[in-house]
Amino acid sequence: MQAMVLDTPGPVESQPLAMRDLDPPHPGPGQVRLRVTACGVCRTDLHTVEGELAAPRLPVVPGHQIVGVVEDVGEGVTPEKVGTRAGVAWMAGACGVCSFCRSGRENLCPEARFTGLHVDGGYAQLAVARADFTYPLPPGFSDEQAAPLLCAGVIGYRALRLAGALAGGRLGIFGFGASAHVAIQVALHAGCEVLVFTRSQLHRQHALRLGATWVGAPPDRSPAPLDHAVVFSPAGEQVVEALRRLARGGTVACAGVTMSDLPGFPYSLIYHERVVRSVANATRTDARELLELAAQIPITTSVEVLPLAEANDALARVKHSQVTGALVLRP
Repeated sequence: MQAMVLDTPGPVESQPLAMRDLDPPHPGPGQVRLRVTACGVCRTDLHTVEGELAAPRLPVVPGHQIVGVVEDVGEGVTPEKVGTRAGVAWMAGACGVCSFCRSGRENLCPEARFTGLHVDGGYAQLAVARADFTYPLPPGFSDEQAAPLLCAGVIGYRALRLAGALAGGRLGIFGFGASAHVAIQVALHAGCEVLVFTRSQLHRQHALRLGATWVGAPPDRSPAPLDHAVVFSPAGEQVVEALRRLARGGTVACAGVTMSDLPGFPYSLIYHERVVRSVANATRTDARELLELAAQIPITTSVEVLPLAEANDALARVKHSQVTGALVLRP
């Protein structure tokens, strides 16, 4: 099979991913093998390729928003899965027995493994995954439209929940990339008024088309205090900008897997029980709930499809915020 392989992390401009012919993977016990039909491009892939996330093993195939058709199963998996469409997300597995797993917080499992980091991902024609960490996909979504839901959508959904925005109110979104363009649709469905802070004029226009009531740059004064905020931007200073606009008792959720250092800020910004919290991965429950909600709303994903061989260029566009919505690779 063909795959885009990372041997040595480096700046994406140096084309660190190389197309290789690899032996087809075989599903082990409890696993399925998918013929990959689409794989979303995520900023987390960029962090892996450039080395900000240390890969536990190299070489590795990135990609963790995988849509495909099950073509083979391992021992212990029902043969009826063959021929069905399934999705694979960031979390590739968890131990199932630690206190975090037993309390519904498998996203914090110390033994958690992640797709495209610990195990080969979806920048390939074939991918293997644990059957119990795959998801049925909602009808009505093409493979390309479904791919961004599996990480951009799921992380955005969890961030909204942790920020308290699923109860409605005034929400501020800082940064407007692949995750935010799904999250705004969930927030509007939940009854939120959404204000978007982004430097990109292109992204502001996209936010307005999707229903934002106000758009501006991060330093701009918002028309009213925010009940909740989600920071999708990797810039730590935007957390402080969000706090400056947050009403008493509000929460800022930081949705990125990495972020630059937060600058110092006065205690008064978190006084009156304001909260800053991170969003670490997502559980299978988050994924199932988001996928069900995607069909109910229904969510519309804005995607641009590229051939697998253009993975380096796709990641460079993500790095430089040259994407409206999400990029999806087609093997």
